[in-house]
Amino acid sequence: MKKTVFVFSALIIALLILFQLSKYSYISGDLSIEVGIAVVAVVFFIIGIYINKRTLNRERQVSNPIDPEKIEKLGISKREYEVLLCISKGLSNKEIAEQLFVSESTIKTHVSNLLVKLNAKRRTQAIQNAKNLKILAV
Repeated sequence: MKKTVFVFSALIIALLILFQLSKYSYISGDLSIEVGIAVVAVVFFIIGIYINKRTLNRERQVSNPIDPEKIEKLGISKREYEVLLCISKGLSNKEIAEQLFVSESTIKTHVSNLLVKLNAKRRTQAIQNAKNLKILAV
């Protein structure tokens, strides 16, 4: 957080200096207004590219590969895995049943099977165990 504040503070100071220099150059007659605007536009363009590259690199590092072999090893069916994904989104049994076009009692059965297979007592614990086993993306 401190680094972000520092970077944006430095950026604002640099822009203020750039504006003051362009204002001075314009007043003294050494620089036309179009050139000043072009310089500011180029600076913003370079900053945008830099921020975009940093953001893209951060998103790539966050992704966590899912291990399909562990899903098979635990004996989790495709439908149970779909239910697990819905649970990880925070959906209730009723919402999951509506989304997957099955009855609520079927979802309850899938959830209880998942709790046993993931050695969990609660849905939140099942999600955490699934993330630790790398069968859910972080």
